[in-house]
Amino acid sequence: MWLIQFAIVALAALALAASPARAYDYPYDPYPWCAVYSSDMGAASNCGFLTLEQCRATVSGIGGFCEPNQFYNPRRSAPRRHRR
Repeated sequence: MWLIQFAIVALAALALAASPARAYDYPYDPYPWCAVYSSDMGAASNCGFLTLEQCRATVSGIGGFCEPNQFYNPRRSAPRRHRR
C-alpha cells in the first residue's frame, strides 16, 4: 500500500517539476500554514491557516506540528496603472 502512495507522490512531483508554469499560474491558495495532526492511523493535515499562531493554537493539546503550505500562492496584486 505504501508503495502505491509513494509512486503517486513521485509522479506528482515529477509532473510539477517538469511543468513550465509559474507559481502565479496555479490556483489562488491564500493560506501559508498547514497543521499536521498526529495519530496512530497516520497523519492528517489542514492547510487553512493565515498565521503560524492560528496553526499552533489548533494543534496545541491534540498533537501535531505546523509547517509551511507548499501550495501557498497568494493572489497577485492588480497591475498598477501608470499616471501621466
